[in-house]
Amino acid sequence: MTEKHEETNQALARAQGFWDKFQKPVLIIVAAVVLVAGGWYGYNEYILKPKEEKAADALFKAQQHFALDSSNLVLNGDGQSKGVLYVLKNFSGTKAANLCNYYAGVSYLKLGDFNNAVKYLKDFSTEAKQIQLMAYGCLGDAYAELNKKDEAVESYKKAGHTFDKDESNSAEYLFRAALLQETMGKNNEAVELYKEIKEKFPRTEKGFQADKYIYRLSIEKN
Repeated sequence: MTEKHEETNQALARAQGFWDKFQKPVLIIVAAVVLVAGGWYGYNEYILKPKEEKAADALFKAQQHFALDSSNLVLNGDGQSKGVLYVLKNFSGTKAANLCNYYAGVSYLKLGDFNNAVKYLKDFSTEAKQIQLMAYGCLGDAYAELNKKDEAVESYKKAGHTFDKDESNSAEYLFRAALLQETMGKNNEAVELYKEIKEKFPRTEKGFQADKYIYRLSIEKN
């Protein structure tokens, strides 16, 4: 037997020894990976997907009520269809339920129930920046109504910085933040926000008005 063959046999023997020693844990790991992958697929296909579809069906009528500004019907349904509170209770974790947080928060805001507005709007998040802007803005309104000015300012600023392409709403919420800061005696911070509005959104209504507020606060300061 040549030296090369001897080395090959030794290598094969070491490999065989390794496999004899570790084949059980290796097979367990492989089986676990297969089970996890299969379980994840099964969960998505047979549990999550049907749940998403049922949640979307339940939400459909509530969305129509929301478009018609019927806040009570949005929340509780109309007797024949369910409201968003039902979807949140029965289909938690779905995309539809997340959207229900937005519908519920805005509806409670319109009804003057500001604590519930904060509760639901805080739980909402989306990749759709236009909607997230409005959610932050409504959250700021709810905090402002509760006289939680610091939280309101932060929410308004988030709204103003979330989606710059919506110039009108971005300027509006930064403006609301600046006005609140004035009531808190934070005039320097307010001036900075008015300047930001003027520079970033000069073609909006609040952009046109910004100089007036900057000038007024500068006069008061001096």
